[in-house]
Amino acid sequence: MFDSELSHKTEAHCMTISELIEHKQKQRNDDNTDVEDDCREKFPSVGPMLTSKLEGFCNRKFLVKRLPILQWLPEYEPNYLVEDIVAGLSVGLTVIPQGIAFAVMANLEPQYGLYSAFMGCFVYCMFGSCKDLTIGPTAIMALMVQVYVGSLGADFAILLTFLTGCIILMFGLLNLGFLVQFISMPVTAGFTSAAAITIASGQVKSLLGLPGRSNEFVDSWINVFRHIGETKVWDALLGFVTIVVLLVLRSFRSRWSAVGKYLALSRNAVVVIGGAALAYYFSTVGFAPFSLTGAVTPGLPPLGPPPFTTVIQNRTLTFGEMTSKLGSSIIALPLIAILETIAIVKAFSKGKSIDATQELVALGMCNIFGSFVSSMPITGSFTRTAVNNNSGVRTPLGGIATGVLVLLSLGLLTDTFYFIPKSVLAGVMIAAMFFMIEFHAAIEIWRTKKVDIIPFIVTLVSCLLLGLEYGMLIGIALNVCFVLYMTSRPRIDQALFRTRSGVEAMVVKPDQSLIYSSIEYLKHEIVKMTDKTQVATVIIDGSNVSYVDSTAAKIFSSTVEELALRGRTVLLWNWNRSVKCTMIRLNKEQFYPLFKHGTLEQLDKEVCSESVP
Repeated sequence: MFDSELSHKTEAHCMTISELIEHKQKQRNDDNTDVEDDCREKFPSVGPMLTSKLEGFCNRKFLVKRLPILQWLPEYEPNYLVEDIVAGLSVGLTVIPQGIAFAVMANLEPQYGLYSAFMGCFVYCMFGSCKDLTIGPTAIMALMVQVYVGSLGADFAILLTFLTGCIILMFGLLNLGFLVQFISMPVTAGFTSAAAITIASGQVKSLLGLPGRSNEFVDSWINVFRHIGETKVWDALLGFVTIVVLLVLRSFRSRWSAVGKYLALSRNAVVVIGGAALAYYFSTVGFAPFSLTGAVTPGLPPLGPPPFTTVIQNRTLTFGEMTSKLGSSIIALPLIAILETIAIVKAFSKGKSIDATQELVALGMCNIFGSFVSSMPITGSFTRTAVNNNSGVRTPLGGIATGVLVLLSLGLLTDTFYFIPKSVLAGVMIAAMFFMIEFHAAIEIWRTKKVDIIPFIVTLVSCLLLGLEYGMLIGIALNVCFVLYMTSRPRIDQALFRTRSGVEAMVVKPDQSLIYSSIEYLKHEIVKMTDKTQVATVIIDGSNVSYVDSTAAKIFSSTVEELALRGRTVLLWNWNRSVKCTMIRLNKEQFYPLFKHGTLEQLDKEVCSESVP
């Protein structure tokens, strides 16, 4: 047999022959038969494929899949109703103050936050597949919108809602939910942390009662330091007390059983009602120490299509001009909305498989329908989804109770909203952001794979300094570069052995499929190893190679030719049929004799026979 001997290999891991032959593919009896016909590549038939797809749109199975309400409603039990209503009301008490705060953050009038808070609940009840998820306004969406609203007006926010919904729905109908998989956990954690820091920074001015409108991280702190001497003591005092009370109430979740649980769940409503009551009391005695939210337009939102034209400074802007002003946000907002929603659904799925495509369809429909009631862009809310889950919701029907409560507040409570202090809303936002900064994720990333901390830090810093949409794109691009680098540098295992007849050979085994980005590196390494070891025969083990592209096949051909010029014999051992066929289609005369398959004993005979002059 063989006298195995390991050699030192530059940038490669040396192995024994026994390690190299583990997990070999099953031997094929027809490897030595004529495979010319077998190697012809068949192009997939488009007609039957399209027919099967179109037939799938017309059957009951597809309808039930795309309308999940048809699955859970027939199985709905009467005892679920009370739990769903309690959960829905708990979410409603959370979304009302949050919606007002998000509208103010987005430079919109307060009522727009409530316009955005009910339609998503109704639509998701029909199209959503996750019982816990709640769709509505979020801090990140508000932050993304405020740049355009501040200078252009509310019509741009509503149009952006419609365009966001259309793009997300298109992604869903084209089954592109898998694209979310290209956004890695370090990038997601960096983006979420940066968004939380940016949002909290933008609320500091309201917390201290300072003038200014900027919500960007750097500009927010410049504004704070520039106007710090104008701090309103009463606003600052109420804002800090609000944060403390929220943190204390949050700690009640595990105390006093049901009482502590519901106090914790309704903590946002508690502080907002308390702050509004305090401001109202002071107003009755002629004292106005706080900056107030101000008038909230009463009544339901106007029902109509989103604005495809608008007027700014007595000039009418067409749809094309409006979209050009929205710029990159037309792509960035849908991606961020998808990212938030899918991340939340994964977090609350408890290990169950999720239908990302259906979630995209549901989210797209929520935004499209929302644009008809003057909503700003909406997506899944982690905070309210957690409230929904902790409240014991059983089905998506809980969203109906949330939507009804928001509509009632629009009709009956808008006069009360006037007295809500801005510092209280700022305190609500800042307290929520404390738990969105993912320090634990950074620690986990560093402990698991230290190199992954680079995309986390780059995403975090880019989002803080350049803006959320640009930071997200930079983080994704960097992560893709990491992936491309790894695929372009396959690990190469190497072993030297000597046959019974004394012929020296070297086995080279790449650990992955070979494409245009990695084949040049493999060629360089093989030639370098061959020159260093001066072996007579080079055996390239293809056990791990399941795919090669046309570029890889062409460069493999040049590798064989170059080694032949150096007096080396090349054998291709244990390559699978699809890869062999790809290379044979390129050059049958060159590659067909090189492919060998079988046991180590058979390989020994092949090496000896190839070495005979």
